[in-house]
Amino acid sequence: MSTTITRSFHHQFDLKYGCNPHQNPAAIYSLEDQELPFEVLNGKPGYINLLDAMNSWQLVQELDKTANLPAAASFKHVSPAGAAVAVPLNDTFKQVYECGQHELSDLATAYIRARGADPMSSFGDFIALSRTVDMATAQIIKPAVSDGIIAPDYSPEALEILKGKKKGNYVVLKANAAYTPPDMEYREVFGVGFAQKSNDLVLGEDNLFQQLVTEIKEIPSDAKRDLILAAVTLKYTQSNSVGYALDGQMIGIGAGQQSRIDCTKLAGKKAENWFLRQHPKVLELPFKSGVKRVERTNARVCYIEGDMTSKEMEAWVQNFDTTPTSLTTDEKSAWLEHMKGVCLASDAFFPFRDNIDQASKRGVAYIVQPGGSVRDEDVIQATNEYGMVMAFSKIRLFHH
Repeated sequence: MSTTITRSFHHQFDLKYGCNPHQNPAAIYSLEDQELPFEVLNGKPGYINLLDAMNSWQLVQELDKTANLPAAASFKHVSPAGAAVAVPLNDTFKQVYECGQHELSDLATAYIRARGADPMSSFGDFIALSRTVDMATAQIIKPAVSDGIIAPDYSPEALEILKGKKKGNYVVLKANAAYTPPDMEYREVFGVGFAQKSNDLVLGEDNLFQQLVTEIKEIPSDAKRDLILAAVTLKYTQSNSVGYALDGQMIGIGAGQQSRIDCTKLAGKKAENWFLRQHPKVLELPFKSGVKRVERTNARVCYIEGDMTSKEMEAWVQNFDTTPTSLTTDEKSAWLEHMKGVCLASDAFFPFRDNIDQASKRGVAYIVQPGGSVRDEDVIQATNEYGMVMAFSKIRLFHH
């Protein structure tokens, strides 16, 4: 039995171009008799800007409702580089994120965590915030290299600050928090139409932790918060995806990999770099006066990874008053031994125990994944060997 579906779209405004400059014309349309779920307050958004905005807004809105905390996301190319909720920053994190001189609201704290998890990936991000943007948050965003922002509202002072970014061209979108998307969603690829039910399943304690399959079955409240954060983040991350979370923020996201073990390794490497940024030798790097924040960030990552060519090293040392001593492999290993209590989520089942072995190297103690692999017992055995807690949610979170 065939069914013909008629959908009516209404032109709203033209875009400069589509994904690439040669994909022109390009435009934004609203569906049938509905208004757009956002209003443009400043700038001219691009095609990819709006894809980032629509995905990131859904993420922070859902995370705020589930965690009952202000939420933030930093998006690049339709996947989050970082996501977080408002958990206070200690003095070490204020130094790592270079925000100790600022007065921080809860919303500002959430964005600092989201942006600070993987700052190189967040360079030129699209920001999503779940609550009204205040002056403190706008002041944090003001110097950041960013393409745009979406939030439910802005204080007048915050809006003026944001409008001034990028010589007045910074994209500022006001989300309609009351907007309800249609039950069905449609897309077209290569002349072929696709339809599916919208992924409106809300993730939380009621459905993520129903089946605890390991010998240890206790999950502290902070770990539950971080597991929910990780699961919600992956719901809006291009698959395959795996994410590490700790202290109210994502610390490593592996997105869009064809192999799940590559996701686990990629996200794990990002998590290691995040943790190593707290090492005293990294915090005490002797930067010259006047070195810009972006260069300081890049220099710290190069210092941690330590795989520079001779030419890269020549440029790198120009950032410092004196040449820093190396961060040795032994020093890294000793520091990473303190990485504990990390949470891990996967958007689909782990097919082999190698993912658990990799997770163990990054201090993972709590895992949530759908389960359903023919090797589930091998994966459960591995988590028991490491003393981890694992929940099967039976909810796959593929996103494309």
